Amino acid sequence: MSSSIPIRHLRRLSTTAAQSSISMSKAKSKLRSEHDPDKALEIYSSVSDRYSSPTSSRYNQDLAVRRLAKSHRFADIESFIESHKNDPKIKQEPYLSTLIRSYGRAGMFDHALKTYEQMDLLAGKPEEAIETVRVMEEKGVEVTAVSFTTIFNALYKKGNKEEAEKLWDEMVEKGCEVDVAAYNVKIMYAHVNGSPEDVNALIDEMSGAGLKPDAISYTYLMTCYCRCGMMEEAEKVYKGLEANKLNPNAATFRTLVFYLCKNECFGRAYRVFKKSVEMRKIPDFNTLRFLAEGLMKKNMRKEAKGLIRTVKKKFPPNVLNAWKKVEEGLGLVPDELDASCVPHDDGEEVTSSSTGIDGEKQGSGNRKPWKKPKGKKRFPPNAGNDMKKLDSVTSSVPDNSAKVTTG
Repeated sequence: MSSSIPIRHLRRLSTTAAQSSISMSKAKSKLRSEHDPDKALEIYSSVSDRYSSPTSSRYNQDLAVRRLAKSHRFADIESFIESHKNDPKIKQEPYLSTLIRSYGRAGMFDHALKTYEQMDLLAGKPEEAIETVRVMEEKGVEVTAVSFTTIFNALYKKGNKEEAEKLWDEMVEKGCEVDVAAYNVKIMYAHVNGSPEDVNALIDEMSGAGLKPDAISYTYLMTCYCRCGMMEEAEKVYKGLEANKLNPNAATFRTLVFYLCKNECFGRAYRVFKKSVEMRKIPDFNTLRFLAEGLMKKNMRKEAKGLIRTVKKKFPPNVLNAWKKVEEGLGLVPDELDASCVPHDDGEEVTSSSTGIDGEKQGSGNRKPWKKPKGKKRFPPNAGNDMKKLDSVTSSVPDNSAKVTTG
């Protein structure tokens, strides 16, 4: 999926970084004028020592993240920033603060908060964090569920499942209130390494504990079904969100559209896309390109045109060039796309299939050219002098017919 694109991109560039490295100041200058997100990442990756100056490093990283954010590539931003957490410099506060700041710049405040809560943990090892918790308990300092959750999340990521489960049991035994976020960590691990049955069991356990699974919980379940090729079950989970009075999040739409396309269910993927537009949570460029290509593959030209027409309105200007390349690759004419759904002056919608060469509507009643109304009949008799003035002004306006052209 698109979430791994920046990582692969950066890894590929790292092999040639030594050959094409540039200074921090030169990168800053280039990033200011470069609005293509992929090229911005390339410039960022080519810096010889991007951490030599914390201030310049933060500025360059912010620029790269903002370019991705403007293209709605939030999954790519997450992969980009999370990859930095494996760097040894993560123990340095300025470095970690830069990551939090970058999430904030992208408007990903939940991720920024999560990274902030991980500060102590990221600066050391999970085992050291556990020892810190022990000391806190001995001194009578309350240890919150957030602290426990952060630690066993790190243990899961390091593959220490047994240690994570021990910590979970300890939380429960000591009466620490386990919340939805804590359960979602377990569900996250289960949806990657387990089966849909494992995820379902955890969701049932949550409900039994008096907690209501949220959209994140069900999105993990849906993703697990998708990975197992159980698309009908995945769609049932997606449709069940409404019954549970939950709204799909951006990851829900992106994941379902991607896997429906992967299984060549392009019509169903297009319907999910339309719902994402309605809820203003449109998937990223790469996912939608996958869908547009699939729609054309299935001769669903009208839907492909509708998709591109919509995203060209929703995506920022710097992504339009990328969509133009997609149009060219699919054999779609931009002018045709723009005129394929043009509202006429009477409120009817005229498509390219219902218009002639000159854009006039075909059928029994061709549209008549628009003519200026005779204004004198619209005014009372005592307004004759004003009408003469009006005629003198409007007489200089050309009486052209209003036609819709299809290009």
